[in-house]
Amino acid sequence: MTKFDNFIGGEWVAGASYAPNVNPSNTSDIIGDYAVADRAQALEAIKVAKDAAPGWGMSGIQARFDALDFIATELLARKQELGELLSREEGKTLAEGIGEVARAGQIFKYFAGETLRITGDVLPSTRPGFGVEVTREPVGVIGMITPWNFPIAIPAWKIAPALAYGNTVVFKPAGLVPGSAWALAEIISRAGLPAGTFNLVNGSGREVGETIVMSDDVQAISFTGSVPTGCDIRNRAVARGAKVQMEMGGKNPLVVLDDADLDIAVDCALQGAFFSTGQRCTASSRIIVTEGIHDAFVDALAAATKALKVGDARDSSTQIGPVVDVGQLESNLKYVEQALVEGGTLVCGGDRIKDKPEGFYMAPALITDTRPEMTINREEVFGPVASVVKVKDYEEALKVANDSQFGLSSGICTSSLKYATDFKRRSEAGMVMVNLPTAGVDYHVPFGGTKGSSYGSREQGAYAKEFYTTVKTAYTRSA
Repeated sequence: MTKFDNFIGGEWVAGASYAPNVNPSNTSDIIGDYAVADRAQALEAIKVAKDAAPGWGMSGIQARFDALDFIATELLARKQELGELLSREEGKTLAEGIGEVARAGQIFKYFAGETLRITGDVLPSTRPGFGVEVTREPVGVIGMITPWNFPIAIPAWKIAPALAYGNTVVFKPAGLVPGSAWALAEIISRAGLPAGTFNLVNGSGREVGETIVMSDDVQAISFTGSVPTGCDIRNRAVARGAKVQMEMGGKNPLVVLDDADLDIAVDCALQGAFFSTGQRCTASSRIIVTEGIHDAFVDALAAATKALKVGDARDSSTQIGPVVDVGQLESNLKYVEQALVEGGTLVCGGDRIKDKPEGFYMAPALITDTRPEMTINREEVFGPVASVVKVKDYEEALKVANDSQFGLSSGICTSSLKYATDFKRRSEAGMVMVNLPTAGVDYHVPFGGTKGSSYGSREQGAYAKEFYTTVKTAYTRSA
């Protein structure tokens, strides 16, 4: 069995221990043994990142461009190979895995270009004979804690801007998906960065995550994951004065109005709720349907859901891969059971597929007759489970859509410009889709939500500089 080490201070370092990386499509397939760091190794990664920060922060923009462009070019060239690895360890379909690697490459390409567009301002002072310059500088050491559901794209949209703007990185990926993180780190290790600029420390949240969050030598924390963990990290990191960026999930509504194109609405719901096995923070887990179209929509969506092929992630005919692990599968099934106890009706799916015992396969679940206050409509399931709420009209639909502690993404299916325009304005979400699935955003635009979904400045695109830089104002006497 191949062992994969951590990357600290420009060298590959053996872990304090190793853990197997298991294929959720076939649990007898072990991808490799991956290093697990302890607290001492996490501290060493932070130390070398701190030591490297001044040099990389003052590095030339050509060096940064070259490094990021190198990483991007290799990711794009190897998207088939790395996409297969991603699908093998995380369980999303091969097409989605390849697409995610391509997106990671595009993100690095974008931020390679951003290294050449770091702008500032030259302003006159209100006092004669003085000049004012406003510049952006790196924050310092950035700690990154990423989830398992997008094991290369989410690390890319954190690491790329951090390096582009002159920061150093201590990266802790999710323990379920160390393979994609290691593959990305291996490419970065050959990009010409000074030792200590980028560090990979696979390990537990209890040891490695805790060490990163509480270290005074880590100036900023970027986290994507669950609400409880994110809130805990935020409270402790902010208390010591660190800069914090949190993405913490969603319970995203898709509103379907009577005037919607039925085929478009069903496609939006099907893709948004079930693709990527529903394991997306932007998934359409609440489908809010007005009464005139409700029955036809449910019938059509149920038929489309039943027709989805669930299978091995790397089989080209598979549309829905396995759930990531047995713990997530059991959680999904409990949510379905709870919905039925509270009065919901299971139209299809909702059980473990018994003729596929080698993996964590679940039949996509569609639950109707739900009410806004039910658990299934309040808590993030993070699986192939969608609930339907019937409402009278647009105003009730909007009210139900906004009745959530989350506010990441929302969508509406309608042929009315009036309702589409109003929904874009009044929906309490950071991202709004019209006649599109709630999941899926471009890499060059801001990503983030409102309420309990996000905290701090946005990720991705030009808006990333708000988190990864700090502003300095300098005065010069010119006369």
